Amino acid sequence: MKNNTIIIGSRASELALWQSEHVAAQLRQLHPSVTVEIKKIKTTGDIILDSPLSKIGDKGLFTKELDRALLDGEIDLAVHSLKDVPTQLNHGLILGAVSEREDIRDVFVAHPKKKYSSLNDVPNGGTIATGSLRRRCQLLQHRPDLTIVEIRGNLKTRKEKLEQSNWDGMLLAKAGVTRLGWSSIIAEVFAPAFILPAVGQGALGIEIREQDAELQKLIAPLDHTETRQATAGERALLRHLEGGCQIPIGTYGRIENGIFLLDAMVGSLDGKRIVKGSVSGTPEESEKLGTALAEELLSKGAKEILEEIRKSSS
Repeated sequence: MKNNTIIIGSRASELALWQSEHVAAQLRQLHPSVTVEIKKIKTTGDIILDSPLSKIGDKGLFTKELDRALLDGEIDLAVHSLKDVPTQLNHGLILGAVSEREDIRDVFVAHPKKKYSSLNDVPNGGTIATGSLRRRCQLLQHRPDLTIVEIRGNLKTRKEKLEQSNWDGMLLAKAGVTRLGWSSIIAEVFAPAFILPAVGQGALGIEIREQDAELQKLIAPLDHTETRQATAGERALLRHLEGGCQIPIGTYGRIENGIFLLDAMVGSLDGKRIVKGSVSGTPEESEKLGTALAEELLSKGAKEILEEIRKSSS
């Protein structure tokens, strides 16, 4: 931080800028004497839009360029959707704060001309768009009759693609749709029991340089202990499974009545094989519990599923 100014690095999409502006507004309110600016940075995931995420690799697709800007001192902090943040951060960088989590659920957005009120309204053999293998797998488990098509791009682009298509609908994260003020386009909200969310879904991760003690103090009020603990368990599970965008992994950690609860699944791309498990314990043990649940899933068949997927995508 120079000249009492915090420079936030952000992807240039409408949702990413909303998230960065949200953090900037909180910092301005907390520290009126500090100037907060936003610098737009294009990431690999924003530039390559004609290939599925599973085909272009997933290690830092939406964070690598922001990390480089952080390490080079071009920006002071980066605001990410936590689900995009790799479980192993670059040396010298830390998650300085994890925001209080918003709604973790996924939603069904129907084609505006088809007027469906739920996924059940979609006829046999209907077409649903999603860029997520996690959503694809779980959706096919419930509706193997559906045709799944790949969709990439920011939320605005996806919405436009749906409107210009003959698809029946698409699946998105509720948090992003809500942040953009688009709740009216949601036809159905899925319970986690139907589709488990992505690791960290609904939370923001604020990344800073490890040695930046001054900035760490300034952003400390933005850190939400329960969300950090819950998502730490999810991230530990993902880290142990060595998963990412190319692997159908869903998980949901939360703290209820002082107990940390974690559900998780690993599935095949066609949704025909899904391994599920749950674990509970103290919030302070969330990472240990996440690792233990990952081991349980591997022993129950997830290892074979993951090996098959990695072979097919290599």
